[in-house]
Amino acid sequence: MKKLSLESNSIKKGSILTIMIIGAFLTTFNQTIMTVALPTLMEEFKIEPSTAQWLTTGYMLVNGILIPITGFLMKRFTTRQLFQSSMVIFLIGSIVAAIAPSFPVLLTGRLIQAAGAGIMMPLLMNVVLSLFPPEKRGMMMGFVGLAIIFAPAVGPTIAGYVLEEFPWQALFYGMVPFTVIIIICGFIYLKNISEATKIKIDVLSLVLSTIGFGVLLYGFSEASGSEGWSSLEVILSLIIGIVTLLLFTWRQLVSENPFLDLRAFKYNMFTLTTIINIGVTIMMYADMILLPLYLQNARGYTALESGVMMLPGALLMGLLNPITGKLFDRFGAKWLTITGVAIIIGFTLGFTNLTDATSYTFLILMYTGRRIGMAFVTMPLQTAGLNQLPSSLHAHGTAISNTVRQVAGAIGTSLIVTIMTNRTATHLTEMMSPATEKASLGHWKMEASIQGIGDAYLTILIFGVISLVLAFFIKRVEQAKEKKVTVDLKRTADAGN
Repeated sequence: MKKLSLESNSIKKGSILTIMIIGAFLTTFNQTIMTVALPTLMEEFKIEPSTAQWLTTGYMLVNGILIPITGFLMKRFTTRQLFQSSMVIFLIGSIVAAIAPSFPVLLTGRLIQAAGAGIMMPLLMNVVLSLFPPEKRGMMMGFVGLAIIFAPAVGPTIAGYVLEEFPWQALFYGMVPFTVIIIICGFIYLKNISEATKIKIDVLSLVLSTIGFGVLLYGFSEASGSEGWSSLEVILSLIIGIVTLLLFTWRQLVSENPFLDLRAFKYNMFTLTTIINIGVTIMMYADMILLPLYLQNARGYTALESGVMMLPGALLMGLLNPITGKLFDRFGAKWLTITGVAIIIGFTLGFTNLTDATSYTFLILMYTGRRIGMAFVTMPLQTAGLNQLPSSLHAHGTAISNTVRQVAGAIGTSLIVTIMTNRTATHLTEMMSPATEKASLGHWKMEASIQGIGDAYLTILIFGVISLVLAFFIKRVEQAKEKKVTVDLKRTADAGN
């Protein structure tokens, strides 16, 4: 992938980043709006929860399949081609979902949306790496954090308000004008950051990637649903997914032009920060899964009240992201990560002793504290790893990083739900006795559910402690040199002699 001259006056970095960040914000925001809309849609289409869940599961699956492919796509097509194509596909999906007369049509619209959204975040991160030198990337990645973290955090709040005031179709109709404006601005202001390279697609790698990541994510999503880990369908999905991904990994390592260049893991800081990111992502998903269950199922709060409770933390995290990015440029990722993970651990402890009388204000403070910690960790940690990679691996590095986050999110979801479910059942068994009155059964189920959620938060702390220990090994390293280019130049010189 050839880089264009970034010194040219035609490259207006501010305009390019603004358009792409808004586009990424819109597509990422769309990921979480369904979390509060499912009850409404279940009533509208007369469907069961297991069916409605495919509006989120299917979206995740399509994203999980497409993200690993972005490394190839970013080399094969120009920035404008990928961005505009993604937004047009997203627009089509939004229109299909908005006019859907039935659930299958609505699901089709969501899957089309996911196809457009899947490439946006890796593309945006790759553009930042191309436009800015390592010492200036932190603050820019902080602004990227507005899309990758802030957007999905405020999604449930805004969706909850829309559903209270308007029909559910407004969630999708509202996307249309913003998407059209972004597409128009893209045609006017967006410049190519790189030139397309005419490379052939490795069909075998594409098939292995699609099957491997798709089936694996499906297995984890079903494990966290009604099927459970003991289901034959879940077990077979996980086995097929793992075996296929092993074949995919072998194919990438022996290929001269890999579909997803896994040789990025040869760089120690990229590998270390990727591992830490797994733990951080799982910790982040704890709030996204457990807190709404506690608020709505155990405490009886509405979807809008749940969303409002999360809003202060989301807003503060969005404001802090550029600031922590600037701190990263000056001090590096090590102490930011250590500080952030320590804050997350400290405030997570507040969720391990929830009761049926825990105050709303306390929950807001604990949730906001966790989000402050996340602001110190997420983008600085990811930027530190990507900064070590040579330019030729930037596209693949961003694809790998986002793929790992997607898989970690699926693993975290299934793990958290499994722990909560098992511990809830255990607590209920301990509470029940032959003398227990049927009238109090509902109360004991609520108490058991709250304790199960607390146990799940306690288990999540294990990932926090592991991430904290690993953070002490983070170092500030220089960007690696292009080894392949050096070898090619040497061969050319030898041939000339």
